[in-house]
Amino acid sequence: MRFQRASDAIATAPGRCRVSDVGVLLVGVAIAVGIAGVVMPVLPGALLVWAAIAVWAIAVGSATAWTVLAGVSVVIGGAQVLKLLVPGRQLRNAGVPRRSIVVGLVLAGVGFFVIPVVGFFVGFPLGIYVEERRRLGPHAAAWLSTRKALRAIGLSILIELSATVLAAAVWLAVVVI
Repeated sequence: MRFQRASDAIATAPGRCRVSDVGVLLVGVAIAVGIAGVVMPVLPGALLVWAAIAVWAIAVGSATAWTVLAGVSVVIGGAQVLKLLVPGRQLRNAGVPRRSIVVGLVLAGVGFFVIPVVGFFVGFPLGIYVEERRRLGPHAAAWLSTRKALRAIGLSILIELSATVLAAAVWLAVVVI
């Protein structure tokens, strides 16, 4: 029997579930939505990408699919740890106290519900700025802390985005090849 794609050979192995092209397309759409969710935190993007690949791996059931899921789990799990540690360390090294970060997170949560989609991005820096302005006084010092917090947010998003795009690329390579 000759196969057009490697995924056809994987899917038709004895005892394996064949994933239709529509199924693969749905997994791809879920991965794309997950990647968008990393940039615009409406959905838990990395979790959605991981879950889509996990569903695909369970449906296919081959050693290759499980290996892809294991690798993706390491990449996305490692990114979740890094996205907390690296920016947090940068904020502490910059002298931004935990209280300012907590106020920023509280206003980010409020902003998320008050201004859908972009409220998080408005609330967090506003919270940092308000608390730093209260703590430090002048605008210039408060704005400096706020800029450092914005850089930390950007780095956190970049770490998670890189991991989810890498996971998607690995999945796509296995499906296409």
